[in-house]
Amino acid sequence: MDYEYIDCIDAGTRFCPCSLAETGECILCSCLRGEKFCDCINWKGVCIYGEFINNGQKSKNGRESYKCLIENKISRENVFYLKVSVPHSLAGELTYVGSFVFIRNEKFDNYYDTPISILEVNTEEDYIELGIELRGTKTKAIDLSEKELIIRGPYWNGIFGIKKINSLKEKRALIITNGIGIIPAIPLIKKLTENGNHIILISDTSNLDLSYVKSKIKNYNIKEIYLNIFSNGNLTEEFVNILNKYKEDTDLIHVSAQDIIILRISDLISDKSFTCCNNAKMCCGEGGCGACSARFSGHKVKKLCKLQIEPKYLFRERRLI
Repeated sequence: MDYEYIDCIDAGTRFCPCSLAETGECILCSCLRGEKFCDCINWKGVCIYGEFINNGQKSKNGRESYKCLIENKISRENVFYLKVSVPHSLAGELTYVGSFVFIRNEKFDNYYDTPISILEVNTEEDYIELGIELRGTKTKAIDLSEKELIIRGPYWNGIFGIKKINSLKEKRALIITNGIGIIPAIPLIKKLTENGNHIILISDTSNLDLSYVKSKIKNYNIKEIYLNIFSNGNLTEEFVNILNKYKEDTDLIHVSAQDIIILRISDLISDKSFTCCNNAKMCCGEGGCGACSARFSGHKVKKLCKLQIEPKYLFRERRLI
């Protein structure tokens, strides 16, 4: 039976029920979607509908924004790295795989909020590290920040298939990254190595100066392979040969790259345990603005900022136009 597993990254947390409950669009609770029967999906030990009623039929408080001090900045030609002091509670909540925050230059309005993946967290000294590629207006505005940043968080849905990652212990994992996609792969490498897994990293860093990130990877005992992964709309022959060499003895394959690369690789490893990064275009991070929404056949809309799904369902029956 081909059952589509879905979950909400916020279910059972202090942010649940969220504003989607107020508009009848809760991802998990059928009662809050206006249906006449209770059909809970992935019970988290807390009744979302009951929490909503007990809270005066209102959503819980959302994420807070913090004014945070920039401790250090490393600039490269097309990417820069920030070390930022954060409240202790926020640092603790950003230690999970798939964590990210919204950040902006304090001199700009809140619609300049930009989702950025966590590179590293230090809960003893209470700081986070971020790696940001210079791409457009928002990232350039962040680059202009001198002393402080506005940070909103925590957010956790940066990876699809988190359940598989957390349960993998003393196995073999193949991590594939392209460009800036190596940033969210660092916490993943840390998690998998802590659980005793053997890791092979295949990465394409040819277009960015990611030497700083590579120096962090050296802290982990993993095999590193750097090569060109994608060219002219297709996976390169060299990469495909290496993928075929390692995939048979691998228990988990994770791809942190653009959607087209994720799709191409998934076609080659359909029988493997597979996870990937979340490339949804996010604006509010709460499912309200619709920027993260993907549309599928049968008039289905999936809010990818909160929805946890199996990567194989990310493109199946998806309307791309």
